[in-house]
Amino acid sequence: MFTGIILAVGHIAAVEQVSGDYRLKIATASLPLDGVKLGDSIAVNGVCLTAVELGVQYFCADVSNETWSRTTLASAHSGALVNLELALMPSSRMGGHFVSGHVDGVGTIIKQDSDGRSIRFIIQAPDALAKYIAEKGSICIDGISLTVNEVKGARFGVNIVPHTLHETALKSLGLGASVNLEVDLLARYLERLLTNAAPDMEKSHVTHELLHTSGFLN
Repeated sequence: MFTGIILAVGHIAAVEQVSGDYRLKIATASLPLDGVKLGDSIAVNGVCLTAVELGVQYFCADVSNETWSRTTLASAHSGALVNLELALMPSSRMGGHFVSGHVDGVGTIIKQDSDGRSIRFIIQAPDALAKYIAEKGSICIDGISLTVNEVKGARFGVNIVPHTLHETALKSLGLGASVNLEVDLLARYLERLLTNAAPDMEKSHVTHELLHTSGFLN
């Protein structure tokens, strides 16, 4: 579990094919690896990966074909900047929102406009994810916890303040760039409760009316 607060911007040092899938070597820059052990989770552009080798300012992680095909790691190349975050600890400050590191889909940056000192990014999400994206809700973009400021169909906008732009790999992305998207976990669980997705589930007492009167829906 992660928070979406980026701790360092590293880069991909090497991409290797190993026995039918992939291994990445990630240069970690200022990411503190002192307490990291083999088998620990590290988020790379929002993708939860397991450290299988640790060195001085780098770690290696194996990437399955499933993860490779469903994330922007498929376009990974040596030198590309990546956002890095260590797994959440019980004592960590919860500055973002709960992020699992399990990417739901890949979006595309279709517009970037100045908005005061911020940059407004407009992102085209896959149609299937549109129902999970709500104005003023949370979304994770390349591992960064952000607030959705506008939604039009499957397009949504987020404001990137100067600090976030400077401290993350977003500064290296332009129009047409692909980004990993993870929707808010609560949205997925609410959908399951409302649709009674499992055939052997008892009928849920959670309704749209109940959510509205409780202040969860406008």
